[in-house]
Amino acid sequence: MKRVLATFCLAIFSSILIQAQTNIKAIKAGKLIDVVSGKILENQIILIDSSKIVSIGSNISIPEKAEIIDLSHATVLPGLIDCHTHLTFQPGENYYDDLFRKKANDYTIQATVNAKKTLDAGFTMVRDAGSDQLIDISLRDAINKAIIPGPRMLVSTFALGSTGGHVDLTGFNPNLDFKGNKDFTGVADGITEITKRVRNNIKWGADWIKFMASGGVLSEEETPGLPQYSFEEMKAICDEAHRWGKKAMAHAHGTEAIKMAIKAGVSSIEHGSLIDDEGINLMKQYGVYLVADKMIFALWKK
Repeated sequence: MKRVLATFCLAIFSSILIQAQTNIKAIKAGKLIDVVSGKILENQIILIDSSKIVSIGSNISIPEKAEIIDLSHATVLPGLIDCHTHLTFQPGENYYDDLFRKKANDYTIQATVNAKKTLDAGFTMVRDAGSDQLIDISLRDAINKAIIPGPRMLVSTFALGSTGGHVDLTGFNPNLDFKGNKDFTGVADGITEITKRVRNNIKWGADWIKFMASGGVLSEEETPGLPQYSFEEMKAICDEAHRWGKKAMAHAHGTEAIKMAIKAGVSSIEHGSLIDDEGINLMKQYGVYLVADKMIFALWKK
């Protein structure tokens, strides 16, 4: 009986060991860019257990059941990081035609395509800077569960903005109501509304809080340089985000809006188009990063 039990336990242990080994991958890299030393290393082996790199070197023993990925003809580098994406969006021929005609389902399908394209381009982490309908949260979670391929995502879902500002559809017939569920939007004014919006975003799963410190170039109000929140409102956003252990980013083109957002407590400025020397010095003083992302407007005909 003891011999049977021992044999049974050994079989289980062997099965577990084989299963564990099948989760191991070994990448044979012809060349490897070592970003720590700044050197290009040759004939390296990268050993991965599940989703973690456990060892890198030229004299590593590869487990018998490991999956081998032969990149001996290629140069391998660490995954790239894009700090400002909108994976749920896709430029079309007419920005407003897309805005009014496309449904959440359309953007969701496009988001899965964009996620795979981004991963295939070498980006293994992105910070997504705004989305409607909580699509970015569902996309992030599906990637984390290995349901679909894509980069790891830090998401911000609804970007906060003032009434008449960059996130509020402006310049149309006032009898048309674009907001739908008034709680399912980023439009907020005053400290009380702003605080609730921040809390809602975090409740729904936001990793970052984004707000529009200034106008933008894809909205009818056409004041990309002017501040669209007061300093007190910007500070309320940052303070509430920090209270929940989150960081805030500010979309800001104009000089004054940039400076206000920095002093209010943001961790990054998005765009920063008209930043001046004083703004740059403030960023250094407060430890704020500039994410100077650009866009190809030729993708939109109108």
